[in-house]
Amino acid sequence: MVGLGPAEAAERSWRAARKLTGPVYGRTTGVGANRQVTVHDPGPDLLRSHAAGAGPLIGPERATAMLAVRLNQLLAGGSGLDPALLPVLAEAINGRARPPVREYGAIGTGDLTALSITALCLRGEIPWDGPAFPLASADALPFISSSALTLADAALAITDLRRLLDASIRIAALSWQAVHASAEPLAAVVQRTADSAAVAAALRDLLPALSPARIQDPYGYRACPQVHGAALTALRHAEDTVTTAINSALENPLVTTEAHHNGNFHTGPIALALDALRAALTQTASLSAARLATLMEPSYTGRLPFLAAAEGASGLLILEYVAHDALATLRQLATPVTTGTAVLSRGVEDHAGFATQAARACLAAREPYEIVLACELVAAERALSGPEPDRPIDVEAARKRLDGAD
Repeated sequence: MVGLGPAEAAERSWRAARKLTGPVYGRTTGVGANRQVTVHDPGPDLLRSHAAGAGPLIGPERATAMLAVRLNQLLAGGSGLDPALLPVLAEAINGRARPPVREYGAIGTGDLTALSITALCLRGEIPWDGPAFPLASADALPFISSSALTLADAALAITDLRRLLDASIRIAALSWQAVHASAEPLAAVVQRTADSAAVAAALRDLLPALSPARIQDPYGYRACPQVHGAALTALRHAEDTVTTAINSALENPLVTTEAHHNGNFHTGPIALALDALRAALTQTASLSAARLATLMEPSYTGRLPFLAAAEGASGLLILEYVAHDALATLRQLATPVTTGTAVLSRGVEDHAGFATQAARACLAAREPYEIVLACELVAAERALSGPEPDRPIDVEAARKRLDGAD
């Protein structure tokens, strides 16, 4: 259940907004290229004209997270919006109300379509299963001037990816045991960053005393702390960046004792952090696929090729195909969004961060990364336990067991 703490900051901003004089963007003027045009009642047209998303409806988890992010930002103050809306949003969140928000309609400069649809739901112009609120015209832009859906997507992805990155360490430890890899690369003295040291320490704790079979192992083992540590570094940076944005008043204009027109809504830093996270995720997934390859080799496992039950049988050969299919998808999803831009609204809005697309790509990356890990888990367990000729390969069951891999 979501409760409301003190809302003094929102109250102060609202009172200040009611005293504003002169042109204020979106309150007394049009938006975008129409910023110089005085408009008496901009709110209804703004909401109706911007509620034009496309594609499939987003799922309930994302819709609820979007509402929670927007409520949290509004509590930080600075929007000038009527604070009477805040308990209504909390009611919508607790009731799992789902505005009919569609997938496409943002480029990282505000989730305008998603929040316009939500605002029209509150006003009773679009049916939904949530509460009503008479959102005033002056509150239209303050409500939609946020990247709440983008931040919600990023937060959901980061939460799941942290779980999967932790599981990857446990699965790597199983492969380590299966091939009797050397623990020398895990020595504390070898590590050069805090995150590589943390990975090495976690692996040391998981591994029994092993007699190394080789003087040096492939990179899937030898470089695991460095590559996986970099993924944890990228994850932490993304988490910090997104958390800061969720807890900040990224409003335009920002209303204190006056209106400050600004670019705080721009999500370029978030897009950069999420791009780095997907790139690092792909790197550590490639090491998982590399370890999977060693598990197919008799020289590493002491078993038949592909961990087969009989000479000439295919065993787990197909797992490499599955893993590399998923890895190829991860590489596609790792393509950076931050190399592109857009010029819109008659040239006035001449840059875009595309954090929206970066967050969606992070959400999409969860599945292929999980599949790569599940393939390694199946093979590592087979290498440790021996062949099971009558048991079919079940990658999906392994995916469900990732949290418990030990």
